[in-house]
Amino acid sequence: MAEARTAIANGGNATPGRVDGRTARAERTRRAIVVAHYSLISEGDLKPTGERIAERAGVSLRALWTNFKDLETLFAATDQLLVARQEAAWTEIDPALPFTTRVDEFCRQRARMLEIVAPLARAATIKQPFSAQLQDNRRRHIARVRTEIEALFAHELLAAGPGRGQLLDALSISTTWAGWSLLRDELSLSIDDARAAMSRTVTALLVTAMASSF
Repeated sequence: MAEARTAIANGGNATPGRVDGRTARAERTRRAIVVAHYSLISEGDLKPTGERIAERAGVSLRALWTNFKDLETLFAATDQLLVARQEAAWTEIDPALPFTTRVDEFCRQRARMLEIVAPLARAATIKQPFSAQLQDNRRRHIARVRTEIEALFAHELLAAGPGRGQLLDALSISTTWAGWSLLRDELSLSIDDARAAMSRTVTALLVTAMASSF
């Protein structure tokens, strides 16, 4: 499983077994296109054209649109590469750790994950209102973070009682792209300062919830 995850993160695929030459070439072409799209955006080209993607991938424009029928399918494949790269950098945090340690490790990890997603998130902002796929990508990223919060801070969320849902929403806003973009792009904070602000917010939200349970 770890080898498969690493392969995808490097732009490959995790399909086991042998494949014939034509299938292998098709997979290499698709991989090159996805990596080219991802790389151009990561380098600051937030609206790469089909021509630039094809040129970077070393394929024809026709090959690009033969492999991806439209931008939506390319957005989906590029998001899979993004998720794989995040997963390759992600480590599980023990929910049994002391509260302050959990908050610190969680916020450090969220900062790493958000810096990985940052270029694609900025690019997505341009086309997201008109793209069902980009909207779906965003929802799935948020859902993954909410699941992580629920597992890591189960005790504190339980202590919130009827306010559990509201607390989860507040934590989600503080630790996903919406909050990170405000800290990094609007307030121009460094990664360390943005992480510290996130940690302060998460701590305050959870401590308040625990205090209200007494």
